[in-house]
Amino acid sequence: MADNGMKKKLPIGIDDFCKIRTEGFYYVDKTAMIRDLLNAWGEVNLFTRPRRFGKSLNMSMLKAFLEIGCDKSLFEGLEISKETQLCEKYMGQFPVISISFKTVHGNNYELSENELCTIIANEALRFPFLATSEKLTETDRKRYGQLIRVDETLKSAFVMSEATITSSLQTLSQLLEKHYGRKVIILIDEYDVPLAKANERKYYDEMVDLIRKMLDAALKSNQSLYFAVLTGCLRVAKESIFTGLNNPNILSITTVRFDEYFGFTDYEVKEMLGYYDLMDKHDAVRDWYDGYRFGKVDVYCPWDVINYCYELSGDPTAYPKEYWSNTSGNDAVRHFIEKSNKTANTKREIEALVAGETVEKVIREDLTYNHLYDEIENIWSVLFMTGYLTQRGDSEGKKYQLAIPNREIREIFTDQITEMFQKVVKANTSRLTEFGEAIKSGDAAKVEKLFTSYLYDSITVRDSVVQNDKKEILYHGEMIGILVNIEGWDSKTNADAGDGYSDVMVKIEEEDIGIIIEFKYARNARFDAECKDAMAQIERMHYTSELKHEGYHTIYKYGIACFKKRCKVVCEKEEYISEM
Repeated sequence: MADNGMKKKLPIGIDDFCKIRTEGFYYVDKTAMIRDLLNAWGEVNLFTRPRRFGKSLNMSMLKAFLEIGCDKSLFEGLEISKETQLCEKYMGQFPVISISFKTVHGNNYELSENELCTIIANEALRFPFLATSEKLTETDRKRYGQLIRVDETLKSAFVMSEATITSSLQTLSQLLEKHYGRKVIILIDEYDVPLAKANERKYYDEMVDLIRKMLDAALKSNQSLYFAVLTGCLRVAKESIFTGLNNPNILSITTVRFDEYFGFTDYEVKEMLGYYDLMDKHDAVRDWYDGYRFGKVDVYCPWDVINYCYELSGDPTAYPKEYWSNTSGNDAVRHFIEKSNKTANTKREIEALVAGETVEKVIREDLTYNHLYDEIENIWSVLFMTGYLTQRGDSEGKKYQLAIPNREIREIFTDQITEMFQKVVKANTSRLTEFGEAIKSGDAAKVEKLFTSYLYDSITVRDSVVQNDKKEILYHGEMIGILVNIEGWDSKTNADAGDGYSDVMVKIEEEDIGIIIEFKYARNARFDAECKDAMAQIERMHYTSELKHEGYHTIYKYGIACFKKRCKVVCEKEEYISEM
């Protein structure tokens, strides 16, 4: 894989190991995982990691290394090539069944069952020689035919009886063992996607039953199995899916073994940034995409790093943004924030997380999909296992200090918090109307009372590491979140006004009213002094000049000082008579 002077391409959305190695894509070497797996494998090995952390690419790597017919040149110069004896024993020595369940997401059970049929049939079609193999009996060849049978009416859809589906992986492995005379390795990527989708679409019990039977036949009572590797987002409870398996080897995000093989380490990120002459972006990349801790290793989300590097290759001034959230829904965060409405304590814990602090929680790694959101304590575990939270330490493996890993995930939380706040504001129309009437009439006492009530009801997005003079931004953001819901009002934040930018400017054209609001952070509850400073700033910076220029006759000037969930409001009114 020599470098011909051109930079390697960035593998955006490519999880095929062979394609990356043969088509000139940049590859972060994770082949040492093969060594560690083969030196300490169990009959069934389950790796659980969040989405977009390299699970599929690692599974493709395993297939490329282990499967009969392996192209050994793919591994030249990589870590695994140093393990000469191990390569001689395992490289290209096994029939491999490799499937992914990531596309099983039908709107009902029948559609998902058909999708499973197609996946298994397409994998069986990789071995067409089984249809004529002299090492198989006529009955065996008929069994193979059942795996690739096409519906005679549709001429394109594969069809299997339920018994054929549930025994399909076992059947295919038995046939391959007979043909090759070697036991089979089974790789199943994203094994839990069908369960997640079935739970969302209300056919969970049927899908659990099907997947349980399929895995039971393939992984428990299958004499043709050498070993199996599965990946998924969650470790589903043993009694739900893995009933009867003899101690599957669970390798989760809390496991130290294999901790560096999913995600990019800081060293690997620096190597990539250096290769593409982007080292000056390291701090930004670390701030936005680092911070996950798997086992005892801190890692970056590889999907984010690769996408941002690709963006920078076309625009060196590109600012970091959310990439990971666009690949999967944020249902876990949404459920969490919605349920937090019922407990003040959980609201405060979310505020602490968004502020960069930690929260200690017991983590359950053996939940079932149909009970993920039953109670708030379950959702803590879901957020942890799906990558929205990470660990900053544990107490004897029972409790974990949880934190939001980085800037990207913090943005996801704040977006969801803002969305929920908007729903709360819109739902209570009487309070919104009362607040609007108070603020447009200069009733400072009522504005103070009602804005305080909004602060107590909402999850306040604050950041303990920002400077005090920046914390006021969080409060005027909350104010604008209320005012934009009042019909007929033109409400803007950081509006160009006079000699600078006012925090909030409101124009009520039909009633000839203009409003300027300036916020201050009242450190140590210095409300009076900060309100006075806010009013002085309005005058000093001539914030009302635009409203006067546009002919507004009534202008209200508000100074609001905030500290935690409390505020102080003062107001002055100015009236102008147009010169005719």
